Amino acid sequence: MLLIGAISGCGSGDQLESFGGPTMGSTYSVKYVRGADGPRPEVVQLEVQKILAEVDQQMSTYRSDSDIERFNHLPANSCQSMPSGVLQLVRYGEQLSVASQGSYDLTVEPLLDLWGFGPQARVEHVPTAAQVAQVMLRVGHGHLHVDGDQLCKDAAVEVDFNSIAAGYAVDLISARLQALGIRSFVAEATGELRAVGKKPDGSSWRVALEAPRDDQQVAQKVVDLDGYGVSTSGDYRNYFEQGGQRYSHTFDALSGAPIVHALTSVTVIAPSALSADGLSTMLLILGPERAWDYANDHKIAAFFVIRADKRFIIRSSPEFDRLFPGKSQ
Repeated sequence: MLLIGAISGCGSGDQLESFGGPTMGSTYSVKYVRGADGPRPEVVQLEVQKILAEVDQQMSTYRSDSDIERFNHLPANSCQSMPSGVLQLVRYGEQLSVASQGSYDLTVEPLLDLWGFGPQARVEHVPTAAQVAQVMLRVGHGHLHVDGDQLCKDAAVEVDFNSIAAGYAVDLISARLQALGIRSFVAEATGELRAVGKKPDGSSWRVALEAPRDDQQVAQKVVDLDGYGVSTSGDYRNYFEQGGQRYSHTFDALSGAPIVHALTSVTVIAPSALSADGLSTMLLILGPERAWDYANDHKIAAFFVIRADKRFIIRSSPEFDRLFPGKSQ
């Protein structure tokens, strides 16, 4: 995921608090406005860390004792009781798989490992067609089904939540902050974020969307947010090159290979961070034409960056322009 940074400011009156730390192989941060009777940062941080630890325990593919990794190690025709959050993400993944006609899929972990991007990967390389075909026997959301509180599989599939777990965590954090009486905040994890309310000076939270640069972080556009989640998916931070071809960590489950089209990054702004997270990945997989059509047909606020030779073309969907009128900064 591309970094999306919150641009904060301080005014008089209520106090702006902030904290952060490591999570999910990256970082998280929270900024919130604390009134006279508001909770102290150390109290809020403890609550946030509990949520992040729970999500990690349930959904991390980088720890063998997580709920999803225990499921991944089961053979075909197995079931396992799962927390409600895991089942929620499986169902959401199915929706995205159907919407993308199978291009987006939660069961691509064996492909990630094969190409060198996954938790069990050894080295980044281009596999043979025969190797891809063999692994594809264990890929496909249709091999999963939910039975009560159990997740079941009829093939030895492995689930990877990395495209939606951070957005899900941000939504949980947002709900917890509001339960603590916090009405204005920015909650962010691994670049996925949600902003609610206003800063102490009454101005909006401002979020910088990053330009696609390998060497430095540059703001492509700055937007004011209140009540929205934001996610950017891109192909230029995690990739390798072989034989003059660039191979991204984002996979099309139908082809069994990384995406190779010109769409470099997609930012989605949606009412929830989970929706923004999943949709930004799905649209990136679909490519410039299909993603543009889908965003327009479904009124998704999306911001596209498309590679054209040695320059980039910027496109924003009608819904994005409606919500955030004005020129890029």
